[in-house]
Amino acid sequence: MMSFSFNPPIFKISRFLVCLLLCFGFHFPLLAQTNFPNKPLRLVVPFPPGGSADILARVIAQKLSDTLEQPVLVDNKGGASGAIAADFVAKSSPDGYTLFFATASTHVINPAFSKVPFDPVQDFTPVAMIGTSPLGLIINSEVPATGVQGLIAWLRANPGKENFASFGNMTVSHLAGELFMLNTNTRMLHVPYKGAPAAMTDLISGRVSVYFDALTNAIQTSKAGKAKLIGITSLQRSPSVPNVPTVAEQGVPGFEAITWYGILGPAKMPPDIVTKLNNAVNKSLTDNEVREKLVFMGVDYAPAGPDALGSVIRRDLAKWIKFSQEAKIKTD
Repeated sequence: MMSFSFNPPIFKISRFLVCLLLCFGFHFPLLAQTNFPNKPLRLVVPFPPGGSADILARVIAQKLSDTLEQPVLVDNKGGASGAIAADFVAKSSPDGYTLFFATASTHVINPAFSKVPFDPVQDFTPVAMIGTSPLGLIINSEVPATGVQGLIAWLRANPGKENFASFGNMTVSHLAGELFMLNTNTRMLHVPYKGAPAAMTDLISGRVSVYFDALTNAIQTSKAGKAKLIGITSLQRSPSVPNVPTVAEQGVPGFEAITWYGILGPAKMPPDIVTKLNNAVNKSLTDNEVREKLVFMGVDYAPAGPDALGSVIRRDLAKWIKFSQEAKIKTD
C-alpha cells in the first residue's frame, strides 16, 4: 500500500518563522542591554534647583553624560521631604534610563519618621555611592565652650534654657541635635528654620546657641570668626578640616549623624546595566574637577558598589527607626 506525507511549503515556512521569532525573542533583550544607553537618561533630584544636593547632582550628571555618551538630564522633583521624587522613580521602568539621586535625609530618615508610599529597600536597585558629608557642630561665639565637653557642661548647667537651630524639621540637621541631646543627657529647645542661611544668621546674632550645619557652611563661618566650629559628626575626621576633632572622639562614643549621596534605580534593574552605570559613576568620580568640587562642598569621596550602598541603606534605616522609637520625636 502506497503512503505519502502531506507537507506543503506553507507549513515549512511557518515552522521557519516560529524558529526565527523564538531566536529573536531570546536575543532582543540581550541586544537592548548591551546597547545601553542609546537615548538620554533622567536623574531625578528630590530637591528644588540651587541647593547643595542639586549642585552635586548636576556635577555628576555632566560627567556621566561624557562617560556614557548620552545626555543625563537633571529632573528636580521637590516636595514631601523627597517622597515625591522617590515614589516617581520607584514606579518607573527598571530599564536604567530613570535614576534617583538619593540622600540619607530623603531615603532613610524620612521613611524612618514618616509614612511614605514606597519601600526604601524593596522598591529600589542600588547603583553607586558618591560620597558622604558630615555636619559641623558650630556654636555662637558667646557660648563659654571651646569643645564638646565644655558645651555639654554648659548645657547641663542650663537645662532647657538654650536652643539649637536646624535647617528644617526632620532633616539630618534637626536629628543630629536630637541625637546629641539623647547621647549626652542634655536638653535644648529645637528651632527649625526654612533653610540653612536663616539658621546661620540667627546663630551668629545669638538668637540660637547651637547649630548642626553642612560642614562647608560651618567651615566658612568659623574662618570668618563669626562662630566656633567645635566638632564634626562623622566617626572619622574630615580631610576638609583635619584639625577639627569629631564629636565621637570628644567623649560621645559612636556619635554619627552624616548624610550620604548615592544613585538608585527602580527595583529589578538588569545586573549588566547596573554594572555599567556603577562603572560610569566611579569613572566620573576620578575626574580631578569633580574631586575638587566634592572637597569644596564638604563631601568626602566614597565610591562604592551596589552591594555596599544597599548595606548602608539598610543599616541607616534601622538606625533611624530605632532612634525614632527611643527619642519619640514628633513629625509635625
